[in-house]
Amino acid sequence: MTDSNLPPSGRGSLTDDLRWRGLIQDSTDPDELRALLDSGSATYYVGFDPTAPSLHVGHLMQVVTARRLQLAGHRPLLLVGGATGQIGDPKESAERTLNPPEVVAGWVRRIHDQLAPFVSYTGENAARLVNNLDWTGEMSVVEFLRDVGKHFPVNRMLAREVVKARLETGISFTEFSYQLLQSHDFFELHRRHGCHLQFGGSDQWGNIAAGVDYVRRRGAGPVQAFTTPLVTRSDGTKFGKTEGGAVWLDPAMTSPYAFYQFWVNVDDRDVGPYLRYFSFRSRAELEELEKATAERPAARAAQRALAEELTTLVHGATETAQAVAASQALFGRGALDDLAEETLRAALTEAGLVELTELPDVAGLLRDAGLVPSLKEARRVIAEGGAYVNNERVTEGDATVDPAVLLYGRYLVLRRGKRSFAGVELRK
Repeated sequence: MTDSNLPPSGRGSLTDDLRWRGLIQDSTDPDELRALLDSGSATYYVGFDPTAPSLHVGHLMQVVTARRLQLAGHRPLLLVGGATGQIGDPKESAERTLNPPEVVAGWVRRIHDQLAPFVSYTGENAARLVNNLDWTGEMSVVEFLRDVGKHFPVNRMLAREVVKARLETGISFTEFSYQLLQSHDFFELHRRHGCHLQFGGSDQWGNIAAGVDYVRRRGAGPVQAFTTPLVTRSDGTKFGKTEGGAVWLDPAMTSPYAFYQFWVNVDDRDVGPYLRYFSFRSRAELEELEKATAERPAARAAQRALAEELTTLVHGATETAQAVAASQALFGRGALDDLAEETLRAALTEAGLVELTELPDVAGLLRDAGLVPSLKEARRVIAEGGAYVNNERVTEGDATVDPAVLLYGRYLVLRRGKRSFAGVELRK
């Protein structure tokens, strides 16, 4: 990625913009942090542990914030935890399952590649990918205990909420020591690359604050840190989850169409905060979109703007155009023949794709696809003009489908009314 691919950074105070967007929840000294952020020349880092083969939308807050800081002139260090990923940050519920080192190493490579398009690797503030296994893996146990462990008062470590929650059920020394590893990362990045700033999610504040203190205890610094808020949904469900599971950034795990639809379907109550968190549009543009949502919520202008911007950022303009075209075509506002097969299949899978070995009549198709509960209801819908096959209205329930109209020789798009659709795949 070249600098020309990045949108121009906004003028004014970066700190003020981050606070207006709600992106600073916890921080070290506010005045020192402001001076550093507004200097436009600091080296910062944010870390990602490889606990799966892909990042998901929950990581987008950190990815986008890293991009935002680089656009303001700061230099990113994107850390993928080849060491910490083998340990695991403590969870409140139970001990993590340790993944084999070779599996973690494979995930490190995949996430390294996945992070690459979000920042620029050229120019005075070129980004750099780093792996904490490079300095942690070569340390002996004695070195770790003497050089790192000596600087961590156990009483402070025990005061962490997640540790206190686990004391009754038990916590291994492995997970208990995670804080030391993450803190040592900050020191090594400060020593090796002149890193003066770390940020991460608010659930990491204990680890991040410990790292700031550790750098000071090692006689380095001063360094600063802040956290972004955890992204939530107003209805109480977990952000980044759908009925099918997590929304991944890897297109092989979550299709670009499904990714686009995730953002299009954001609740009106959430779209304003999400736009501030994730969008690179100006304050005036975001306020206009929020106003449009309040005045004409059915138009979903804010959701579509957010979906198009983020899908383009993650998957590129071509995939975004296909996702938009699919959204329109499936509801009769575009040509189904223009959709790539991968996009069509992804869209139908999201809606509900039924596999059949032979095609019944149209009434049977509507029933088998789950658009109606019975053949009787199917015939009623057809008689009232509310049934469509490949966006063509069907008027006879016992009509059969000509195999020549199958999309890519195997797919049918069925629609009931304006909003309900499903897919059929003919398996021979």
